[in-house]
Amino acid sequence: MAIRRILVADDEESIRWVLSKALAKQGFAVDLAANGSEALELFRRNSYEMAVLDIKMPGITGLDLLSKIQEERPEVLVVIMTAESSMKNAVEAMKRGAYDYITKPFDLDALDAIILKAQKASKVTEEVHRLKEELKEHHQLDRSIIGQAKPMQEVYKILGKVAPSDATVLITGESGTGKELVARAIHYNSPRLGKPFLAINCAAIPRELLESELFGFEKGAFTGATERKIGKFEQANGGSLFLDEIGDMPLELQAKLLRVLQEKEITRTGSSTTIPVDVRIVAATNQELKDRVKAREFREDLFYRLNVVPIELPALRERRDDIPLLVEYFMRRVHEEQQVPARGCTEETMNLLKSYSWPGNVRELENTLQRAALLSPDQLLTPVDFPALLESNSVEEAEGSLESLISNKLRSSLAQMDVQELDNLYDMVLHQMERPLIKIVLEKTRGNQVRAAEILGINRNTLRKKIQTLGIDLKRD
Repeated sequence: MAIRRILVADDEESIRWVLSKALAKQGFAVDLAANGSEALELFRRNSYEMAVLDIKMPGITGLDLLSKIQEERPEVLVVIMTAESSMKNAVEAMKRGAYDYITKPFDLDALDAIILKAQKASKVTEEVHRLKEELKEHHQLDRSIIGQAKPMQEVYKILGKVAPSDATVLITGESGTGKELVARAIHYNSPRLGKPFLAINCAAIPRELLESELFGFEKGAFTGATERKIGKFEQANGGSLFLDEIGDMPLELQAKLLRVLQEKEITRTGSSTTIPVDVRIVAATNQELKDRVKAREFREDLFYRLNVVPIELPALRERRDDIPLLVEYFMRRVHEEQQVPARGCTEETMNLLKSYSWPGNVRELENTLQRAALLSPDQLLTPVDFPALLESNSVEEAEGSLESLISNKLRSSLAQMDVQELDNLYDMVLHQMERPLIKIVLEKTRGNQVRAAEILGINRNTLRKKIQTLGIDLKRD
């Protein structure tokens, strides 16, 4: 926001006249007010980038007017004019958010210097605002996280509600489901945008080093501490700290983390001085923390502190309809980042990708596609480009494929429903499985109920009753 229009308020007409002429000469539009009330009315009626206010005016003082401007439009730069004998008021003005102050009688060159500095500051502010908007645009929920399936729509709803707040979030889900991506989306869509986002994997750092990474240490705190180290909490001050694999944090550190969440302050190792920190915590785990609480491997009080807003990410096998979208996204990214020709997939390939269980979830899908795109000589990827998936499917067909098929179909079907609103799900599922099973066996035995009952392992009378209950028409079915 370049400075174009300035509000000048002073009860001395001569001051107003001099400032008006000097500022107009520099190309600024200037509005004049003889007192605080008049200035406030002009401020609320017009748009200003800067205000130059006398500290002492009848009615509303310059300090009072400064406070109102800060409340209503804090982006407006305010310069306070004060007499040399009122330096304590100038200090108070700076505390209340004034951009600068100038003492009377003042040299116009001094005012010019302040305005020049303000012009530069406003350009920096404008650039920071632009970069923030670019960051926000880049990390919009619908761009940074790919998926339209119902389970992901539920995740988006929670994200949209929790991101603007400062609530602690606990993200759960299998490895590779995108927990850090969700944590970043929360940060970049929050008021903390522009402040640090730091991530630390609690499982990847040795227990004896994790405390130093989180809280830092003073020089000489222990052997090898040759200089002070600033921990992640201080580095992330004002922003967000993502604690991945929180379930692997040692119990003694859990107590210290709980204190940080409660007191909002940390103490470096080797120091007795507390340091206030303002950090939003987003934690994640692929473990069932409630089970670890029962096993006394995770503090119950910390669990409830972290679990203010829980977000459960679905496994990729629970949202198979999103696989084509993810394939398109990753193929485009490989093309742009690795400078390989644009790749596509045949229909047979897509069916193969959708039928695989993806135990490594989205991360495994990305790595698999990247490898195939780099190695394949063809523009269209075929099943041959995914030998590991073909081998896995062959194993599944040979071993327990029926259970796997039923499990995958059941997961897919339930993912499209709001399970919380269903009643009698067990009976509903059994009913839908029993009917086709009995129909198929009766077809195989050409309607011989005695043989069908033997194959099914049930009494003939039970079979006859089920035929009636399930509405199986033997003539037509």
